[in-house]
Amino acid sequence: MVIRRRYSNILLTLGLYAVAAAAVSYFVFHAHHGSRGLASKGSIAGVTEKVHGEIALLQEEKAAWEARVALVRLEAMDRDVLDELARATLGRSHKNDVIIMGR
Repeated sequence: MVIRRRYSNILLTLGLYAVAAAAVSYFVFHAHHGSRGLASKGSIAGVTEKVHGEIALLQEEKAAWEARVALVRLEAMDRDVLDELARATLGRSHKNDVIIMGR
């Protein structure tokens, strides 16, 4: 009777340790290999760098467009730029005009 009780206590303790070890190993495995785990950290860093580069390019493009818009504002309108935009939009030019296609 005493021996059975000891065996059941030992088996119960070993069973609880086995369940706890299985739970810990499950969470450790998914912490390393999961979609947001340590293994995917490198790919996330690569995507982040790519997005930062794209943001930098878009900020440069935005600055260029803001500079062009500043030339056409009513407060300080550059007549040459306005004339260039009007001719490009309407597709009209005089036969004696010399047109230099620029950026």
